[in-house]
Amino acid sequence: MVKFDHNLIYLHSENARMTLKDIAYHLKKSPQRLKYSLSVLDKESIFTTPFCIFDYSYFGLIMFRVYFKGGYIHDHDKEIIIKELSENSFVTSIYELTGEFDFVLEFASPNPSKFNKELKKISSINSMLKDYKIILNLVTYIYPKNYISKNNDLNILNTEKIIGGDRERELFNRNEKDVIKNLILDPKIRIMELASKSELNVKTVKSILKNLIKKNIIKGFKYNIDTNKLGINKSRLFLKLHNLSLDRESDLMKHMLNTKEIVQVNKTVGDWDMEIDIESLDKGKIRYITMQIRELFVDLIERFNIIEFYKYYKRSYLPSYIFKEGEDFQDKIIIIDLKK
Repeated sequence: MVKFDHNLIYLHSENARMTLKDIAYHLKKSPQRLKYSLSVLDKESIFTTPFCIFDYSYFGLIMFRVYFKGGYIHDHDKEIIIKELSENSFVTSIYELTGEFDFVLEFASPNPSKFNKELKKISSINSMLKDYKIILNLVTYIYPKNYISKNNDLNILNTEKIIGGDRERELFNRNEKDVIKNLILDPKIRIMELASKSELNVKTVKSILKNLIKKNIIKGFKYNIDTNKLGINKSRLFLKLHNLSLDRESDLMKHMLNTKEIVQVNKTVGDWDMEIDIESLDKGKIRYITMQIRELFVDLIERFNIIEFYKYYKRSYLPSYIFKEGEDFQDKIIIIDLKK
């Protein structure tokens, strides 16, 4: 059985653009040794697809999450459905759960009406996608996977990322749009290649990338990891809340931030108010964390549900339709009209 370097997995997955030299510095290992270790991880397909965390709210977009029931029966049906869903230019992420819901789609849309049209289109194409629940995503907190690291000193290198919510107006010119598009297609693309594909000089590309990060439009570059191959258990906890005060909500969010097995929290509107993604190498730890949340915040939790999280098939934060010819984003400067 292959023995994996969890500290290396942690650093590489949390910052997909971190250089081998920097990883070697933090792990106090030689670049040559780490290069071999990464080749072993790649051979085992531990790292799946890299993704760039863009804050979609700066682009005038709203995030909807759709939970489908009874999405497929056989693997062949699943492959067909995933292919069909991946081709929809409004769908940003696709993943599979194990339980009450099968597939989950995330849509980034300029307005509810357009989202509804795209959802109806998908439902009409495939009869297996007619039973669903719709959730409006308000804001997402993405936490580093600190539970993976065996060295607590490494945890200070990564912080939470907050996306969604209300943002001030932002302008994107054509050069910025070209850089953004190519980063979505390849989050690990080298600066020289990024400049070539964007038809810009290297200095301009470096300046654009630095500015996008400084303005928090780009929040990071990460890898999806195959949690099943690593023996990582992952579940999504759904909470319906009541009697919520600002102080108690603050207490709840602080608890999430300080629990290293919690890797993402979505504040939502719909059948539930919060979605909490929990990951651990110990399945019993997930039950313990769930029970702890229920006990500490019994006054806030009206009801809860928990479902095992199986696998990502697609993960992004911007829809491809905004890069198509004829769209405003392609033809002119975009003006975002969401106020903080």
